[in-house]
Amino acid sequence: MLVHPDFDPVAIHLGPLSVRWYGITYLLGFWGFWFLSTIRGRWAFNNWTSEQVSDVLFYGVLGVILGGRIGYTFFYNVDDSGRLIFLHDPLVIFRIWEGGMSFHGGLIGVIVALAVYARHRKISFWQVADFIAVAAPIGLFAGRIGNFINGELWGAKTTLPWGMVFQQAPDRMPRHPSMLYEAALEGLVTLVILWWFGRKPRPKMATSGLFLILYGTFRFLVEFVREPDRQLGYLYNSGWFTMGMQLCVPMLLVGMTLMALAYRRNTPA
Repeated sequence: MLVHPDFDPVAIHLGPLSVRWYGITYLLGFWGFWFLSTIRGRWAFNNWTSEQVSDVLFYGVLGVILGGRIGYTFFYNVDDSGRLIFLHDPLVIFRIWEGGMSFHGGLIGVIVALAVYARHRKISFWQVADFIAVAAPIGLFAGRIGNFINGELWGAKTTLPWGMVFQQAPDRMPRHPSMLYEAALEGLVTLVILWWFGRKPRPKMATSGLFLILYGTFRFLVEFVREPDRQLGYLYNSGWFTMGMQLCVPMLLVGMTLMALAYRRNTPA
């Protein structure tokens, strides 16, 4: 039986200010995206400069943070009766110190941000989306490592030998380290597949579609061994269907549609 190290979530104390590991992992994820995208930008068929990568990263960071927070507020942040807290306490959206970020909200925020960036540069939205999709998983990997350091989003109970006891769990029973599963699958495995796929020109929308399919599939599968959000539980009295699964279904449908359209048109990005 493994025991979670129970890390101190604060990395550095600077007087009244505290620098948290979770914030550091976000910064490392953004840097990793910039580093990998700068490498890819030098490939002849991409032709992205480091300055353009920095610009699109700036837009993406705004989309991740604003979309992630707004998404959590509307997808997950409910009271004991199941009502959105935002409806009777709109200021909750600004209380970021209480925690709460949603990947699916962040994805929507990034899509909006990329649309604004593409309009600003007067280029195709898909030219931007297909380019950034390849390196995006490094940010997902970093974020899940941040979840592990915080000891949050643990999995369901298990008797497997790598089951881990999380100090924050009320029953102190061995559980799946589901945030590490997600770091490996949604982060590293997805990155390797997309990096291989992006080694040569692909039809427009294909890379974006593959990203949505890979993330949606891996996240849906991990949800089977991930503890559902306490305030939501399992949806529709199913005993297994979670909000994460529900949000992944449209991702999978959109991803498959994009792939089908991409190879039907067969237009290089």
